[in-house]
Amino acid sequence: MTKITFVQQDGERIETEGENGATVMETAIMNGIPGIVAECGGACTCATCHVYVDDAWTETVGGPSNMEEDMLDFAFDVKAQSRLSCQIKVKDELDGLVVHVPSRQG
Repeated sequence: MTKITFVQQDGERIETEGENGATVMETAIMNGIPGIVAECGGACTCATCHVYVDDAWTETVGGPSNMEEDMLDFAFDVKAQSRLSCQIKVKDELDGLVVHVPSRQG
């Protein structure tokens, strides 16, 4: 299992474990992470699973695809480290990943 930490707006850190092959969004939903809505269920057709990848992890996680970039246009307060968590696959290389949950979803 891959450890993923979700940091809430108030600084609360919620540590979870994700199954390899799942997505960061699926991990959030399975663990009841506040602020991850995931209205489309992971189809990359909404922006309600928006997260900010921690600066220490941006290179390892990589950037968004063109389709994801288009959907991020609908997210609130997009930053350079913005990603849709439904598009980040859990894998061994992401063990220890830290993502920040925005104050609201798009």
